[in-house]
Amino acid sequence: MERPLKLGNMTRVQQFVLLGLSTQPEIRDVLFVIFLALYLLTLLENTLIILLTCTHPELHKPMYFFLGNLSCLEMSYVSVTMPSLLVGLWTGPCLISFTACMTQLFFFIVLICTECTLLASMAYDRYVAICRPLHYPLLMRSQVCLSLAMASWIGGLLVSVVKTTCIASLSYCGPNVLNHFFCDVSPLLNLSCTHVALTELVDFVSAIVILWGSLLVAIASYVAIGGAMLRMPSAAARSKAFSTCASHLAVVGIFYSATLFIYARPSRIEAMDLNKVLSVIYTVVTPLCNPIIYCLRNKEVQAAFRRSLRWP
Repeated sequence: MERPLKLGNMTRVQQFVLLGLSTQPEIRDVLFVIFLALYLLTLLENTLIILLTCTHPELHKPMYFFLGNLSCLEMSYVSVTMPSLLVGLWTGPCLISFTACMTQLFFFIVLICTECTLLASMAYDRYVAICRPLHYPLLMRSQVCLSLAMASWIGGLLVSVVKTTCIASLSYCGPNVLNHFFCDVSPLLNLSCTHVALTELVDFVSAIVILWGSLLVAIASYVAIGGAMLRMPSAAARSKAFSTCASHLAVVGIFYSATLFIYARPSRIEAMDLNKVLSVIYTVVTPLCNPIIYCLRNKEVQAAFRRSLRWP
């Protein structure tokens, strides 16, 4: 095993031990099969969404443009965390180098921040579609959609650079055991043997800006949508408007309820089993369910899928 580097009277950890999702050998094999199947199914679902939105002209609309971006994001998202989860279930607690841990953390933060802002962009798209339908072709033209998507990715990248740099600059003197299945912010802060007030402040401010900011945009959009729906003259029109928003509301509810509980707190939190369960929700369950939620009741996607399979 690689020895830790000495820093004055301290030693710097060069490897971390990931305990994994479960430390019970009797259930790890079952969980490995389940999560491997979920991983492959997630990749298949999101790949299918990307192919449909790219190859069918009738799906070249802002809503499906964002949906394709979301599928691409979640394929990357699940591929950052799932391999270490599967390795932990297959071998038990496993070693990960400091560099690999920080790399995983970097990409994880990029993707989670990007998803927050992308969900807010999708809420704005629904707001324009329902509240300002006559201006929709102008307000959601291709250049605007591309700018919103690029802003989401660039914003996630910038936040990740700052947060990962702060966390990587801390000293880790031991113990080096992370009670998690991937390198996450709070477990790493718990292991630091140096003063982390500045890093906690950066983490908290970024959570306020990204998580709460994007959530407030989504809430404001849906408050306006709700008001517009109440003013609609017929129940059929209200039902149609609600059906276009219900899937996005479900995704927003699942994603933000878990992420806000874990990340929108200013102090270090213990890496409890509850946090690992909540992490499974937005790293495994959400990427798996989003294509189903968005496309199960979407007639345009269903029709495009049938045409791809040459079904009547």
